[in-house]
Amino acid sequence: MKIVYILAAILIFGVLIAVHELGHFLAAKLCGVRVNEFSIGMGPLLWKKEGEETRYTLRLLPIGGFCAMEGEDEDTGDQRSFVRQGFWKKFVILAAGAFMNFLTGVLVLLILFGGASAFYVDQIAGFAEGFPLEGENGLMVGDVIYKIDGYRTYLHGDASLFLRYNDGKGVDLVVIRDGEKISLKDFPMYRSTYEGQPERFGLSVGVKEVPATFFTKIQYAWYQAVDFVQLVWFSLVQLVTGNAGMNDLSGPVGIVSTITEVGEASATVRIAVENIAYFAALIAVNLAVMNLLPIPALDGGRIFFLAVDAAAMALFRRKVPEKYQAAVNMAGFVVLMGFMLLVTVHDVFRLFQ
Repeated sequence: MKIVYILAAILIFGVLIAVHELGHFLAAKLCGVRVNEFSIGMGPLLWKKEGEETRYTLRLLPIGGFCAMEGEDEDTGDQRSFVRQGFWKKFVILAAGAFMNFLTGVLVLLILFGGASAFYVDQIAGFAEGFPLEGENGLMVGDVIYKIDGYRTYLHGDASLFLRYNDGKGVDLVVIRDGEKISLKDFPMYRSTYEGQPERFGLSVGVKEVPATFFTKIQYAWYQAVDFVQLVWFSLVQLVTGNAGMNDLSGPVGIVSTITEVGEASATVRIAVENIAYFAALIAVNLAVMNLLPIPALDGGRIFFLAVDAAAMALFRRKVPEKYQAAVNMAGFVVLMGFMLLVTVHDVFRLFQ
């Protein structure tokens, strides 16, 4: 069965990248930009169809695809080339790939949550003996945890995650009590030893059940997608602050390994499919967020250059020359590929540990 899960992981990557490129393609067509070729897959050509102005192709390797627009990196003289479009058309085209990935994640979650009977959020279930902050002016059993240190707790498990990375010097909390939000800024809930266990905050987090109706299914599918976005940002913050390191990162090899583990740990084929689909939704949203980061060679980097160009035109009446943008994007691509290679080597090394 392991080979099945590996193939499923490769297929997931291929579909998500193809969906991303489909977003660029549809937006380009909508904005009147000439698309020379739209391909599903990479590598040797298997099939092609010549459209009125676009060549549609199917290629051998199921690892994504591409949308080749006219004048994508240089002015070819065509009025319908990408570089000759205005700010908003360029922005829509560049952002459309990430939007399609995010939309894919939401749709997968809607399908998965369609069969849910209930949803669960974090709620305070009790306190350790000696916890000093219980009461109306502090925390009470039954309080629903709404935010921790500025991060929204959408679903059960979020509170434990955010508390785990708190520095132990006080917590910013927002809880819901009797339908009212109560803010506890710099709440003096410090790490201490409770019931013989060190580094604890002294409270236990349980769950509150939210019945699954047609509307709550839509609501919590959206919450889950937004929670994925928040977790990406939270993870990036932990990397920057040094609270997370290389062992917390995964590249394609690590993700394939995780999908395989998820599948093999599932009790039935149906559960395996649902778990892998949930993981695919997580990857889709992750791709959307990461692709919009202002890093050269990514869509977010190109959007950043759009903003720089707009500012340069407003201040100096001239744009940054395309050759400089191309050079920065190429340098960013080399650095990005080098980083991905490092993460991949690390993933492979972990597999053999």
